[in-house]
Amino acid sequence: MGTPYAGAMKIETVLCPAELPALAERDLRRTSCVVFDILRATSTFVTALHHGADAVFPVCEITEALALRRQRPELRLAGERAGVKIRASSPTERDFDFGNSPREFTPENVRGQTIVSTTTNGTRALRAVAGAQTVLAAAFLNLSATANYLVRTAPGHLLLVGAGTGEDAALEDTLAAGALVDILLTRGVVAANDGDDATQMARAVFLQAQPDWPALFNQSRNARRLLAMPELCADVAVCAQRDVFAGVAVMEADGGLRWK
Repeated sequence: MGTPYAGAMKIETVLCPAELPALAERDLRRTSCVVFDILRATSTFVTALHHGADAVFPVCEITEALALRRQRPELRLAGERAGVKIRASSPTERDFDFGNSPREFTPENVRGQTIVSTTTNGTRALRAVAGAQTVLAAAFLNLSATANYLVRTAPGHLLLVGAGTGEDAALEDTLAAGALVDILLTRGVVAANDGDDATQMARAVFLQAQPDWPALFNQSRNARRLLAMPELCADVAVCAQRDVFAGVAVMEADGGLRWK
C-alpha cells in the first residue's frame, strides 16, 4: 500500500438516480465527481474520445440535441431511448447518427468529430454534476487511468455517481464504483473509513464478486436486457473489459467531455 498524502480524500457515493435532482441542487464547486454508466453511456464516451472524437457533449433531452444540430449542422448526434438508437420523429429532422453502442464509435466514424449525446440515464447524471470542480466520465475501460488521475489531483472530496437503471441502482455501476474505491484504498490515498455507507457497500459488492466478477456483471439487469438483443449483445463484453484505454474523459467549462 502506498503512503497516504496529508488529508486523504473523503468519498461519497450516490448509486440511485432518484437522487440526481437533489444532487443538481448541491454546491459541488469543491467536489470532484466521477460518473459511471457502464452499460453503456460512459463506456461509449471514453471509447469515442479515445478513438479521436474532439469532444462529447452530454445533454438531457432529445430536443436539446436537435436544437444544437440546427445551430451547428456539423455536429454528430448520438443517443438512445430504451437502449435503441433515436430515430427522427418528424419529416424535418433526420435520424441520429449513432446510437449508444461503443462498437459504433470507431476511429473512422468519430475522428475529429464533435458529438452531442443524450441517453436515458448517463447524460442526465453527467449534467446533474456539471457544476462540480471536476467531472470525469469513467468506465471499466479506463478505470486505472481514472484512479491515476485522482491520485495526481488529490481531491479533498470525491463523489462517485452511478447513473443506474430507470430510478434504481445498477449493479454494473456499483461494481465499477467499488472497483475504483478498492484501487484508491490499495494506493493508500483513502483509508478504509473515509467513505460513506454507500461507498463501503459498493466496495463490498466488488470484493464479493471476485474472482469471477464478470459473471455477476452479466447477471445485471442491463446486461441481461442487452444480451437478449442480437444487435447489441456484444456490447456487454466490450463494456466489461478492464483498462483498455489510458486516458480520462474530463468535462471542461463548456460542458464538453475531452480526452486527457
